Amino acid sequence: MTTPVVHQTTRIPIGAGGVLVVDKPRGPTSHDVVSRVRRLFHTPEVGHAGTLDPMATGVLVVALGEATKLVSYLTADDKAYEATLRLGVGTASLDAEGEVVETRPTDSTWLDENAIAHALEVERRRTAQVPPQVSAIKIDGVAAHARVRRGESLDMPPREVAVRSLIMREKRLDPPEIDLAIEAAKGYYVRSLGRDLAATLGTVGHLVALRRVRSGSFGIEGAWPLPENVREVTTPPALLSLADAARRVLPPSTLTEEGVLRARQGKKLDDGCFDGEPRDGPAAWFDQAGTLVAIGERLRDDDGAAFARVIRGFRVW
Repeated sequence: MTTPVVHQTTRIPIGAGGVLVVDKPRGPTSHDVVSRVRRLFHTPEVGHAGTLDPMATGVLVVALGEATKLVSYLTADDKAYEATLRLGVGTASLDAEGEVVETRPTDSTWLDENAIAHALEVERRRTAQVPPQVSAIKIDGVAAHARVRRGESLDMPPREVAVRSLIMREKRLDPPEIDLAIEAAKGYYVRSLGRDLAATLGTVGHLVALRRVRSGSFGIEGAWPLPENVREVTTPPALLSLADAARRVLPPSTLTEEGVLRARQGKKLDDGCFDGEPRDGPAAWFDQAGTLVAIGERLRDDDGAAFARVIRGFRVW
């Protein structure tokens, strides 16, 4: 497991960018969190990496300034969750925020040790998962949850998923609930896990609690508890610097002076533009002083010759 983030105590210019790991409370949407951070830091350049449902709490990685260019990389790694699944009650959204659509009388066989062990193993082996209809997935350019609110019934296509770890932490009979710990790859829906696990147990179910405890290398330890009113915050939290954030999500490469010049001009680079052996694929490119210059990738042409190109450049401050 990767090491959780510990925030730096040194402030950085907001325009230069940085990352804030927020401990999201229950209630606000991920967009609400972004709005509060914008007000707190007085900047419009804010984005988040990996949506959390309003009911969910925990790690939400927020990028500011130039760090918004890292969002697709910040959200790419595995995530870990703690969840509570209630059995016998199904909801439209698969969580406690949704309308109850089905109930079944409590059956003690749902919590049989062997039955739970089998259901967990089925989910550990799952490679394709049907997302919830109430989700942010875009269908013909419109979020699925918006289409559901308009009264549409959607046929959500399954998506490839990977479960790294799934264990039961505790179970209770009244009401019938199972506490779970999950680690999964990007794109996994814990609400869908609750639906599918309940189905294997012969019933319906929904999540009554969901907490993300890790997103990639960004853990709940040291995450900033988001207040309801950011105007009451007298000292904004410190940010993880742009350079350190890039090093957490991408392999680093160091450029020569010529390499820095060519990268800033958006030109192709050869291997001589790197200090040491360049890495294939996407990497964070730094100058000799450790300043992030660009995200770039090393490729090969049709003849097998190596070259590198800039994917995203970063402003000089």
